Amino acid sequence: MAFGLIFPTGMVLGIVRSRWHVPLQSLGVMLSVAGYFLGHKHGGRQFAPNIHATFATSLSVMLAIQVVFGIYLKLHLEKGIHFHIRRYTLIGHGVVGKALPVVSWVQMLFGAITALGFCRRDHLGQCLAHFIMGSSFIAYGIVLTILLLVGQGWLRRTGRSQEFFDSLLISAWGCVNTFTEHRWGENWSNTDYQHTSMGIVWWCAGLLGIWLSRTRSGRPQRNLMPAIVIFLTGWAMGSHPQHLMVSTKIHATFGYTLMAAGLSRIVEISFVLRDRNSIDKRHAEESNSFQFLTPFLLYASGFLFMGATEEQMAILAANEMSHVSYILVLYSIAFLLFLFVCMLLNMYANFAWPLDNPRIPLASKKDDGESGVIGNGTAGALHHQARVRDRRMKDAEEFELAGLMSDDEGEPGPELLDIPASMEGRKETHHL
Repeated sequence: MAFGLIFPTGMVLGIVRSRWHVPLQSLGVMLSVAGYFLGHKHGGRQFAPNIHATFATSLSVMLAIQVVFGIYLKLHLEKGIHFHIRRYTLIGHGVVGKALPVVSWVQMLFGAITALGFCRRDHLGQCLAHFIMGSSFIAYGIVLTILLLVGQGWLRRTGRSQEFFDSLLISAWGCVNTFTEHRWGENWSNTDYQHTSMGIVWWCAGLLGIWLSRTRSGRPQRNLMPAIVIFLTGWAMGSHPQHLMVSTKIHATFGYTLMAAGLSRIVEISFVLRDRNSIDKRHAEESNSFQFLTPFLLYASGFLFMGATEEQMAILAANEMSHVSYILVLYSIAFLLFLFVCMLLNMYANFAWPLDNPRIPLASKKDDGESGVIGNGTAGALHHQARVRDRRMKDAEEFELAGLMSDDEGEPGPELLDIPASMEGRKETHHL
C-alpha cells in the first residue's frame, strides 16, 4: 500500500507542488514504519535469510533520508548558509523521491520471490533473467505512456526523435547481453546461442536506429528499428523450447503479445502518425486510441514473462491449472498497472496545465518543426482553452444582439455572463 500506491502518488503531487504532497507522504511513512515492525515482530512464519530482508534495511535508510530532506525543506530555512544547503537538499529530495518508486518495485518483487521460496540454487539464473527482462518491458511501456500523454514538449526540446533514445538504450542492452548470457569457459548450449544472438541483433539494430533518427539536414526523423527489434524479440523468446506443455503455451502467448506490440508500433508510426511525433492538431484534445495499444502490450508482455519462470510453471502443472486462466490473471494485473499509470499522469497534467489557465502559450510550427502539429502533453489543455474562449465570445455576441432587439429591457452586467474586459469594450462601442 505505502510503497506501491501512496509514495508514487505523493511523488507526482510533489512534482506539481500540491499541498497534499506532505500529508500523503506522511501517511505512507507511518504505514511503512508499521509494516517494518510487523515484518520483524509478527511471530508467525519464519523465512531463511533472503534478499527481501536484506534490501529492506537499505530501503528504510533511503526512506529516512527522504524524510529528513522533507522536514528540512518544510522549515523554510533560507538565510545565510541555509540558502546553499537548501538548494542541494531540494535536488536530493527530488532525486530520492523519483527513485523511490523504482526501488519499491524491486523490493516488492523480492517480497513475492521470498514468500514463494523461488530463485534459489540452480533456479537463480533463469529467475533473474525473467524478472529483469520482464521489468524492462514494463518500464519501457511506462516510458512510452509518459511520452504519449505528457512528454511531447520535452521531446521537442531535445531536438531528437523518440527512436533515437529507444535505439540508444537497445544498443546498450544488446552489448551487455552479448557478453553476459554465456558462462565463459563452459560449453555452449542452445539457450546460450539464442540469448547471445539476440543481444547481437539488439545492438546491431540499435546502431541502425540511431543513424536513421536524423535526416541529412539534422532534423529529427522517426524510424521503425526499435519496433522491429521488439517484434523479433517476441518471435525468438516465444520459440524457446520448454520442458512443460503449460510453459510452452505461456511462453508462446508472451511471444505473440510482444510481437503484437512491435507490429502495433509499426502501424502507429507509419499509418497513424505518418512519421510525425504526434497526431494532427485538429485531434489534439486527446491521443488516438490506437496509440495506447503498444504500451499496454508491453505491460502485458512484462507480466507474462515474469510469470513464466520454471518454478512457477512447475506449480501450475502440479495443480493442473489451465494456462488460459493464468494468462487472464496476468493480463488483469497489466490492465490495473496501466490504469494506475494513466491516473498519475492525468493528475500531473491537471495540476501542471489546468484547462482554465490563460497563461499556457499556444504551440507554434516552430516548436515542432512540422506544420500543424502540436504535442499531446499540452494539446488537450490548449484545445479546450480555445473552445472556452470561442464559447464566451459567442455568448457576448448573443447578448449584444438581444440588446439591439429589445431596448426596454435592462442589460445585465458583464460579470453575470463572465465576459472578458476586451469584449465588454467592444460591446459598448457597438451600441454607440
